[in-house]
Amino acid sequence: MASVKLGVNIDHVATLRQARKGVDPEPVAAAKVALSSGGDLLVCHLRQDRRHIQDEDLLKLRKELRSPIHLEMAAVPEMVSIALKAKPDSVCIVPEDPKEVTTQGGLNLKNGTDGLDKTIAKLKAAGIGVSLFIDPDAVSVRIAKNLGADAVELCTLSYAGVTGKHRQNAELEKLQLAGYLASELGLEIHAGHALDYHNVAAVAAIPGMACLNIGFSIMSRAVFVGLKTAVSEMKKTILAAR
Repeated sequence: MASVKLGVNIDHVATLRQARKGVDPEPVAAAKVALSSGGDLLVCHLRQDRRHIQDEDLLKLRKELRSPIHLEMAAVPEMVSIALKAKPDSVCIVPEDPKEVTTQGGLNLKNGTDGLDKTIAKLKAAGIGVSLFIDPDAVSVRIAKNLGADAVELCTLSYAGVTGKHRQNAELEKLQLAGYLASELGLEIHAGHALDYHNVAAVAAIPGMACLNIGFSIMSRAVFVGLKTAVSEMKKTILAAR
């Protein structure tokens, strides 16, 4: 069984820097620590409001890192142009609302895809892998396949947000079923959002799971134990689940 990759999201390093609009803490420095401590790829979300990661951060990451870079972005012309310039190894197209504190769920593909197939085709033509951030349901998985995505990232927000074993198992089953279908359709399976050291193991154990993208819980843990230890602990937790 292949090991699950850990994508370390460094958005909140930039959030802290932007609090004073200074130079520290520096996202590229954080990325290098994360990648040397068990992270397999570097994840960042370039939001349209630039609340944390900035354009120059992405370009600098691409220039200085040899490890894969995974960019989260909205499917808007501005972000597509930036992605084509920066050439991350892969992108994940996510929904984005300027009023949200964090992403509230997967793309609402059931109500229309609004040229998403053309966006995906343009990115793939440039050699950039494309995943879609979706809720774990069969309809969304099938639409993602039909749109030409290479992978789906299953939103784990509902799973992470419930309490009680019965409800957790019910949400986990949705993730498992969506994963089975994605695998059958030839899509790579990723997952993320609100995963932490206590709930990640069950998701990591889903058959076919290829990558977990995690940020906030790692950065929160890093406040107390340091980034190197926080990343290493998460990687060990994921590996132990397999």
